[in-house]
Amino acid sequence: MLWLVLRRIVSILTAMVVGAVMASPAFAAVTVQDVRVWAGPTATRVVFDLSSPAKHSVMTLSNPDRVVVDLAAARVSSDFARSLPRDQGFVKRIRIGEQGNGDLRIVIDLAGNAVPKSFPLGPSGGYGHRLVVDLEPGAAPQREPLRVVKSAADVRGRDIIIAIDAGHGGQDPGSIGTRGTMEKNVTLAIAKRLKSRIDREKGMRAVLTRDGDYFVPLRERIARARKHQADMFISIHADAFHDRSVRGSSVYVLSARGASDESARWLADRENAADLVGGVTLDDKDDLLKSVLLDLSQGATMSASIDAAERVMNSLYRMGNITRRGVKHAGFIVLKAPDIPSMLVETAFISNPTEEARLIDPKHQQRLAEAIFEGVREYFYASPPPGSLIAMIKSGTTAPAVVANVADRSGDTAAGASH
Repeated sequence: MLWLVLRRIVSILTAMVVGAVMASPAFAAVTVQDVRVWAGPTATRVVFDLSSPAKHSVMTLSNPDRVVVDLAAARVSSDFARSLPRDQGFVKRIRIGEQGNGDLRIVIDLAGNAVPKSFPLGPSGGYGHRLVVDLEPGAAPQREPLRVVKSAADVRGRDIIIAIDAGHGGQDPGSIGTRGTMEKNVTLAIAKRLKSRIDREKGMRAVLTRDGDYFVPLRERIARARKHQADMFISIHADAFHDRSVRGSSVYVLSARGASDESARWLADRENAADLVGGVTLDDKDDLLKSVLLDLSQGATMSASIDAAERVMNSLYRMGNITRRGVKHAGFIVLKAPDIPSMLVETAFISNPTEEARLIDPKHQQRLAEAIFEGVREYFYASPPPGSLIAMIKSGTTAPAVVANVADRSGDTAAGASH
């Protein structure tokens, strides 16, 4: 009988311990508080607001196409269940259901063939814990080889193409000022003004990586610039710091460490095997030659980036918007194209109340765009790409008919669009 009593005591104690553990915050059920959808031209982002971090799994099903997200030990709020978004981008509709084991299943019915990528985000920018599911286009027919347009053998008198990247966007607001100004809105406004100014310059043309309030993954921004065979990539941002008195602009280029990491990634990534680097395809080269070609291309690109960035920095300095701190170096992903001179411009500190007020002033936005443009123009007139209209103007070989021919640029908006 004693063993039966002991067994009963152990059973009761075990139940008490398990109950206490399950009731602790670490094992409390996660509540899905809201869902938001942002649809861009090529991808759709679905964000689930959570009360705490959650374990999750994602799978895809076909006939019909759908994405299934399972959240462990989760439930939904009543408000969430009544207001599910639908008919946005790849999202046709969203369905939810609580499983018998306490898990939650969310089914995203797709409007087209899409591949999901998911990752959690911690609290930041006024948001709590989140689960992000990016829906990107599924397998497409094999792309046509990229046409090299950066060589003298190509069409003579071409425009110099500048990709302008408005930082953040959509679900990613960037830094937020004391007045509630979102960095994503400021960067887009300045980027559009910079594009307009560049497009008015004979022999130059700009494309935007985004032309509206939607999110574009960082490497996709580079891909859009490369799709248009851009001669330069400029990413526009607004800085932030806990000390609100800090002010001024900064210009960044890729650091040596960032370049080394990216070089290794290119050599290891099969997706890059057929890509062009400086107009040369890598798919038929051995590993050693790939490495040499990549190093040569990246070295030339970094040198050009520094030269162009210094000219933009000096132009901002003349505007009175920067102290002479020199061009800075960092490993930002958007600076890592191995064959496109790239820079990131922190236009001002949105965390500084005075600069925040200036950043939302259209006149100041235009002054910033003009300053960046002047630095870019100075660089390209000093080092024009062979075969470009500006190179022909400088050499005095431009025919009058070529000078008079300024392409219609009304169709150039986001760099993801065809032209």
